[in-house]
Amino acid sequence: MHVSFKVKRLYHEQECSADDACTNGAEEFFSRMHRAEIGHHHHISGIYLDRYAKEAAFREDRRQQRNGEQFSRVVSLATVNPPSVDFCGYWQRSRRVA
Repeated sequence: MHVSFKVKRLYHEQECSADDACTNGAEEFFSRMHRAEIGHHHHISGIYLDRYAKEAAFREDRRQQRNGEQFSRVVSLATVNPPSVDFCGYWQRSRRVA
């Protein structure tokens, strides 16, 4: 974080903002992540936490856009990128035949 952003420390028990530092953005993002875990994902595995966070950041950055614009963007990204190595065929696990 320190490499990419100017980071300041706030003691939340004493204050929610000081100078130009504020915790509201982080709290809002974590709240959305928590609601996504409960309502959409149902469970967030630690090994995929980075992907869940990137998806949440993508949604957060584009939440002011119309649904049609978001849909067009996702479809255009899906058509120009190759299938995911990690997620392609994950439902095709070997099954025992009884």
